[in-house]
Amino acid sequence: MTAIQPLVGRHALVTGAGSGIGEAIATALAGAGARVSLAGRRRQPLEDVRRSLPTGASLVVDEFDVTDQAAIARGILAARDTFGPISILINNAGEAPSAPFEKTDAAVWARVLSVDLTGVFLVSQAVLPDLKQRGTGARIVNVASTAGLVGYAYVTAYCAAKHGVVGLTRALALEIARSGVTVNAVCPGFTETPLIERAIDAIVAKTGKSRDAAIAELIKSNPQGKLVTPHEVADAVLWLVSPGASSINGQAIVVAGGEVMVG
Repeated sequence: MTAIQPLVGRHALVTGAGSGIGEAIATALAGAGARVSLAGRRRQPLEDVRRSLPTGASLVVDEFDVTDQAAIARGILAARDTFGPISILINNAGEAPSAPFEKTDAAVWARVLSVDLTGVFLVSQAVLPDLKQRGTGARIVNVASTAGLVGYAYVTAYCAAKHGVVGLTRALALEIARSGVTVNAVCPGFTETPLIERAIDAIVAKTGKSRDAAIAELIKSNPQGKLVTPHEVADAVLWLVSPGASSINGQAIVVAGGEVMVG
């Protein structure tokens, strides 16, 4: 039996596509028939992802710095030249350094907001003409975080940025609702990614706890008692970009085992 591919003929741009959640989303979109432009700053991880996807289903767009408007414009042009206008945008690029508030300097603050929030603004604004041209069926999905809905200690800049992403999502969704383009966010909890591996390493280094104890510290906020997998996040994104989600707009879908209901 031939698998159903609801995204055949669609062109998706995924930022931060070289690992973790971005890689899982790119894989899911390609599996659903989309042609996927894999965007990121470093070529080798993107090439590794491309080789894992069906032949001809993806394109590497490296040196794609979401804080640099010229780099964004070059990357979008290269993607469009190969696969045509973009009809699905996944804003996934981000970083999450941790530090006490009093030791978070202005440079770190500015960097996190630039990548995690302003990057979403810049890429969305650059791709929006393509999306509006497509109209019905065009999608923006922003990868936010439960940190966009609640607070966490020692990641003040990250929380501020991700709260901003959720606010941007809601405002833009209202502004362009009649165009047929939907704008939504997914908010994963602690997820098995290289970013969380670095967080675990930091906990071990700072506290002297074992690796298992550090993981337990992270997962205790999830009522299901586990880390989220990138594939679970990708499944939520795949639904949001599917034809059946056309009336889902301005939402922040939490993928965290019920975490944000606790408290």
